[in-house]
Amino acid sequence: TSQNLSEEFAEAARQLKKEAPRIQFGKIDVTHQHDLRKEFNIQAFPTVKFFVNGSREDPIDCKGVRKASTFITWVKRRTGPSTVLINSTDQAEAIIKADDLAVIGFFRELHNDSVEVFSETARDVPEMPFGMTASEDVCANYGIQRNSLVVFKKGKPVHNEVLEEGGQNKLGLTRLIKTFTLDLVTEYNIETSVKIFDVPVENHILLFTPKNLETFNEIYEHYQSAAAEFRGKILFVLVDTNEARNGRIFEYFRIRDIDVPAVRILNLTSDAKYKMPADDVTLENLKEFCQSYLSGKAKQHLSSEEIPQDWDKMPVKVLVGKNFNSIIF
Repeated sequence: TSQNLSEEFAEAARQLKKEAPRIQFGKIDVTHQHDLRKEFNIQAFPTVKFFVNGSREDPIDCKGVRKASTFITWVKRRTGPSTVLINSTDQAEAIIKADDLAVIGFFRELHNDSVEVFSETARDVPEMPFGMTASEDVCANYGIQRNSLVVFKKGKPVHNEVLEEGGQNKLGLTRLIKTFTLDLVTEYNIETSVKIFDVPVENHILLFTPKNLETFNEIYEHYQSAAAEFRGKILFVLVDTNEARNGRIFEYFRIRDIDVPAVRILNLTSDAKYKMPADDVTLENLKEFCQSYLSGKAKQHLSSEEIPQDWDKMPVKVLVGKNFNSIIF
């Protein structure tokens, strides 16, 4: 909530007052400051913006940060080095084992485009520690080819991303890394919904099924396998249709009991929904659906009643989703 965030923001300000007195924290109630709301295009609450070098032009958005400790890390990475330079295996081990998640960049040399993209990504992911190294010994210790980004979870490598010179996208890396704060497949509930929307992946795929379905384990295995292939591009969510508190999400997707198991993709930016053409939830069908969606070939799914037989018999025509486009446009 705004109140919680305001308290965490104030706590970050208190802690940074001694460490970094040049960084000032302020808050504005834009309900009474219409000009400021318009100038900085404030559309959601709360919004946190970081102003650099006394300029009110192009402030940096601080998105998805909710805890004082993460605020502090975010600000420090914006005003100083965003990653720790690693020179020894002991140093690497200390970073990897200090938290549940850690990201290490292994490089041939520390002055190239890949390093710059890695450092920029670190600024946008304050939730986890970032380190980078060009040490031959450290690279050899982990058996990693240099110019790679490796995500460690609970001390073990769980993802290795090769960093190609000039071919890496900061937003793509940020999305990929942030997905590791969630499970490979995240079950939707009140607690996880906030985390799901904090990860900046706009494509969500949802599997609607009762967890006590006879074939659930088999379906879930296929779903997890597909999730591993599309990590960072599509966020995989499981919705238990036996859970009464999930009623609103069924309504939103117009899912009925007889439809399950059902698979839908939602684009958060456009709010467009897509239905998997195949009824069977197999790895092959899931992969085909995800690939057709990402390549722009999937057809948008419009929930609609059937077209009434006498829809055009009267001067006022009866329109439903299925004939709206063809008749109106």
